[in-house]
Amino acid sequence: MKKIAIAVAALPAAFAAQAQSGVTLYGLVDAGVEVVNHASATGGSVTRLTSGGMNTSRWGVRGSEDLGGGLKAVFQLESGIFIDNGSVDTPSSVPNGLFRRQANVGLEGAFGRIIAGRSYTTAYDFILPFDPMGYSPAYSWATASNGTTAAASSAYGMTTAFDNILKYTGTFGGFKVGASYGFGEVAGASGAGRRYALAVGYGAGPFTVALTGERINGTQNPTPRDETTAYHAGLGWQLNKDVALKAGARYYKMERASGAAELRANTYWVGANWQATPALGLSAALYYLDQRNLATEADPKMLVLRARYALSKRTDLYATAGHARAKNGQSVALTRDVSPQGVTGFRDTQTGVIVGVQHRF
Repeated sequence: MKKIAIAVAALPAAFAAQAQSGVTLYGLVDAGVEVVNHASATGGSVTRLTSGGMNTSRWGVRGSEDLGGGLKAVFQLESGIFIDNGSVDTPSSVPNGLFRRQANVGLEGAFGRIIAGRSYTTAYDFILPFDPMGYSPAYSWATASNGTTAAASSAYGMTTAFDNILKYTGTFGGFKVGASYGFGEVAGASGAGRRYALAVGYGAGPFTVALTGERINGTQNPTPRDETTAYHAGLGWQLNKDVALKAGARYYKMERASGAAELRANTYWVGANWQATPALGLSAALYYLDQRNLATEADPKMLVLRARYALSKRTDLYATAGHARAKNGQSVALTRDVSPQGVTGFRDTQTGVIVGVQHRF
């Protein structure tokens, strides 16, 4: 009886410990019907079912374990999905890669959070909240601007995720700081493929601001190698509980090992989010890419409008319209040129509309 009594007495503590640890299955499913013009060499349009009109579809598991003393072990595994055909959303360089969005483990405490593995970049974490389109893979140039020539295959943008990184994030009062280091893992060349990023953010009252810098080395060995540098700035102003203004800017430079001219561009965006009613949200954004060092510069611009209607806390209907225009007869596309879901543009303008549904679980 004494042993049973001791075991029963220990149950509340066991349940309390279990309550402080756990694993969560989560996901987002987003699909829409899109119509885009100037989608072929003859100028024809295309109508298609697209995955991720407002946010990239994904599923994942994340969890934590309370280690005591305010310290937690944390992990996250996340995979992208193409809803239109059910395939894994993964870079072409890593076919069938399952957890290409997130795959990491680490520790969290009063000092902040440090993780190891694959994760979103520090620049992505700090700057994307300033995009009025809110992490949209379609009709947003905040992560990667539209490159309109073969020379612009780098997309003049931030890298959204890194492999083999250590990443730190900490919040102290109104300040948020972040840093990441990516191992190049090229034998005999410690600098090849190496990646660095630093960021700081601050919020006071209705204002928020963030600054980031990142450096990415090419994998060429021996030197010279490509070296990419990008700086970002984001500014937000919450006018009232229903209206938020957002703006961002990026300086991008790639020094090329081939000796060709530096690939340079500055990207700017500005926009607003308006919660018109408890169910209806309206967004508008204008993006501009100022290209440099090209024989013929397109300097494309894009205007985007979106309406989002909440059917519930987890399900939304949405409609997004975009129009992009380039100069000097250069072609332009609405969706950033590194997106596998984008529609290639064949004229100096492109217009598109997506109507879709999104569910979160």
